[in-house]
Amino acid sequence: MSAKVTSVLLAAGLLVAACTARNTDASPTQSGDSITVLAASSLTEVFGEIGQDFEAAHDGVTVNFSFGPSDGLAQQIEQGSPTDVFASASNTWMDAVADDGPGVSGRVDFAKNRLVVIVPKDNPAGIHTFDDLSNDGVKLVLATQGVPVGDYAREALENAGIAAEAQANVVSNEEDPKAVMQKVLLGEADAGIVYVTDVTPKVASHVDTVEIADDVNVVATYPIAVVSGGPNTGLGQEFIDLVLSPQGQGVLESYGFLPVP
Repeated sequence: MSAKVTSVLLAAGLLVAACTARNTDASPTQSGDSITVLAASSLTEVFGEIGQDFEAAHDGVTVNFSFGPSDGLAQQIEQGSPTDVFASASNTWMDAVADDGPGVSGRVDFAKNRLVVIVPKDNPAGIHTFDDLSNDGVKLVLATQGVPVGDYAREALENAGIAAEAQANVVSNEEDPKAVMQKVLLGEADAGIVYVTDVTPKVASHVDTVEIADDVNVVATYPIAVVSGGPNTGLGQEFIDLVLSPQGQGVLESYGFLPVP
């Protein structure tokens, strides 16, 4: 899935003056320039807003997003999909691009996230604790193995000592947390495990959440980097600079992401 955000035009000279020291060798922005950002699906809403902020500060620049599971995005990059910036929900898939793909530069961790259990509002299976996911007859949905949130969920189940019982209740393995959420919203599952940030205002009135204790929960770390050989890596680095700035970090916090110490 991809989204495109557009902005007002500013003077190109102002853009050059605003460039950071790391990007003083970048070419002046031209009207019609664009960057392509591949990002984990859990970043859909927050990066949409940051993308609008980026465009508003850059003359005629368009940010093209493609959101999806981090493993699938990494494979796209490795197969040659033109990409300026990659933001992953796992260091595993950033490592894959760095080591097996075109390579990366400017890599940095920019946010953290936590897991939460979601259940339908009527909670037909009576799930009130994390351990209840192991009860007989519960229909549980997880993201598939290899997708960061799916791997983190299985790790949390292991931490709680209920992995065997809970995984026996899995009725569907989905491609990303958005798809897990959809299964619960449609009433096709009694529970799912997603990120806290996936419970957006749009869906919060349709699901309830069950917290996962800190000693069991898994905290996801999100890295971001410029992809080597991308069509507009200079602007890609400027996008990363915005994500790391107080402005970008404030937007991330407003969507429920945790800061990196």
